[in-house]
Amino acid sequence: MKNVYKEHQNSLSPLEKFALFATEHVGTMGFFFIIFIWTIGWLAWNTFGPEDLRFDPSPAFVLWLFISNMIQLSLLPLIMIGQNLQNRYTERRSQEDFDINKKSEAEIETILKILNEHSEILQDMKSKSKKI
Repeated sequence: MKNVYKEHQNSLSPLEKFALFATEHVGTMGFFFIIFIWTIGWLAWNTFGPEDLRFDPSPAFVLWLFISNMIQLSLLPLIMIGQNLQNRYTERRSQEDFDINKKSEAEIETILKILNEHSEILQDMKSKSKKI
């Protein structure tokens, strides 16, 4: 039996592994809290901080918008690539599961045939023993 997960992992290039890493980690609550805290801190500092130290004036927050958009534009293609790679693995695993199920079904059919044969033999033996 082959390990589809290991085969899939070994077939990935370093960039594909990075895309999978990004996909798996961006979709977490930890990443959400990092972005949320960064946003609250940025907006609070540039709204309520000392006026001479504010670097992204309210209410436009142009720099914050630019950085946020760059993060989004960078992560969206990475997430899509990662999802495609995850889907490729899922398809491989599904095919392997299907193949295993076919083998199991054939084995079960063989066992049932043998059990039927044994049952017939026992029936024959039972009927012969009654005659004697």
